[in-house]
Amino acid sequence: MVVTFKVTGDERGDWAVLQVSGELDLVTSPGLRQRIHGVVAEGRHSLVLDLSEVMFCDSSGVGVLIAARRLIRSCQGSLRLILPAQGAAEGSHVNRVLGALGVRRLFDVHPDLASAVADEADPLSA
Repeated sequence: MVVTFKVTGDERGDWAVLQVSGELDLVTSPGLRQRIHGVVAEGRHSLVLDLSEVMFCDSSGVGVLIAARRLIRSCQGSLRLILPAQGAAEGSHVNRVLGALGVRRLFDVHPDLASAVADEADPLSA
């Protein structure tokens, strides 16, 4: 079975939103990194990464997420991740990988897009 990797962009108010689907790995992570850099180069420093459709994430994918956090913070921006509500409670793949590596606490994680782009966003606990 071939899983297609795709990144699509959207805007919600002041937030740039990138929806990521498929497998985030050594082969596909440079594509996500490039899209994130493109958003920042356009002057957008509030970014939501919707990872609810990511089926697999390896260490190179986590590296892209950490680099994105560092880049956005250097611009005094905000980065929020979307992991599905059920996945965040029961352990979606990305959530489990971030937790296993001890880096989940670094990210502002939300269950859905509405929560992520809300002015008074209330992230899920680590």
